Amino acid sequence: MTTKTPRVDSEVGPLRAVLLHRPGNELTRLTPRNNDKLLFDSIPWVGRAQEEHDAFAEVLRGRGVEVLLLAEVLREALTDPRAHAAGVHAAVDDRRLGEDLGDALRSHLSGVDAATLAEVLMAGLTFEELPAAEGASLVRKIHHPHDFAVDPLPNLLFTRDSSVWIGDRVAISSLAMPARRRETALLDLIYAYHPRFSHASRAYGAHSAPVEGGDVLLLAPGVLAVGIGERTTAAGAESLARSLFADDIAHTVLAVPIAQARATMHLDTVCTMVAPDAVVMYPLARDELVAFTLRPDGDGSLRVDGPEPFLHAAAEAMGIEKLRVIDTGLDPVTAEREQWDDGNNTLALAPGVVVGYERNVETNARLADAGIEVLAIAGSELGSGRGGPRCMSCPIVRDPIG
Repeated sequence: MTTKTPRVDSEVGPLRAVLLHRPGNELTRLTPRNNDKLLFDSIPWVGRAQEEHDAFAEVLRGRGVEVLLLAEVLREALTDPRAHAAGVHAAVDDRRLGEDLGDALRSHLSGVDAATLAEVLMAGLTFEELPAAEGASLVRKIHHPHDFAVDPLPNLLFTRDSSVWIGDRVAISSLAMPARRRETALLDLIYAYHPRFSHASRAYGAHSAPVEGGDVLLLAPGVLAVGIGERTTAAGAESLARSLFADDIAHTVLAVPIAQARATMHLDTVCTMVAPDAVVMYPLARDELVAFTLRPDGDGSLRVDGPEPFLHAAAEAMGIEKLRVIDTGLDPVTAEREQWDDGNNTLALAPGVVVGYERNVETNARLADAGIEVLAIAGSELGSGRGGPRCMSCPIVRDPIG
């Protein structure tokens, strides 16, 4: 397979390469005691989640998509001594461990191989699993053996959020929730040190105001919508827009306020694109969503217009007459259920071809009636962290539309 240069200009151009994360030992760390803190609604059956994810990956490969697995590219990146040192730094938090125990763990991890370090970075480390003690440590003594000295990252499954390609540049997200913030360090070192991304330029930095990839929709080349809600702030949307305008990789950014709630944590939980002129959308959002239109004013500042109805602002920015809207579900109750079950969270493999969860029967039927081919996958365990096929995928290469 020919390796294409990373570039993504739309949500629906033919997908050629994608970054996924196969569920691993980080999910076995979830318990009823910590799953809320780690942002999962229930405890997934890990073996079944892996089977479902393997089937998802095979659907993509069957359509000619190159699937990169995060664990593999992380291990490969960590073979670079500079990446290994950055990984050790990311793993050890002196504010949690104290200076002495932190130094001991740093010393230990500096001597492990790339695969071992990658596993610690993803699955975490309990106090029981720390290297044998040298001298007394109050921190070690006071913690339960199963407490985390290095937190696991079960949300790595949702690769959409931690980075997003915009044009030929990658934006490293600034993740809002404490349980996810260390994910950015992993993506940072992958894009900095893995040979596949040796020439990748950055569109946004992980230390900027909060922006998460699930809130970023590439409506058309040069046109983005950015949700503002539980995970992405207004400051983050504005900072991203300024960065994209300065780099001349976008001319319009629509800032779209959404409800700050678990069910609508990202813009892509209420709306995703399924064709160049069509979206699948939660019906209650159709009339409620508004957008502020951000454009460069020519002297390095922003022009902010609106708010106006999102669908109208989006169509105008995209240069089309209107966006077709396919509703989630057939009635308010079904729509609410299927929105909760990620019915809107589809991944386009090409214009008019999407992957969706099989359980969203009515949404999938409405998509089919609208001429959209739905490749249905199982997600009974994958969905326990509240995310669908789009959440679980970071497109790296898409061909231009048409």
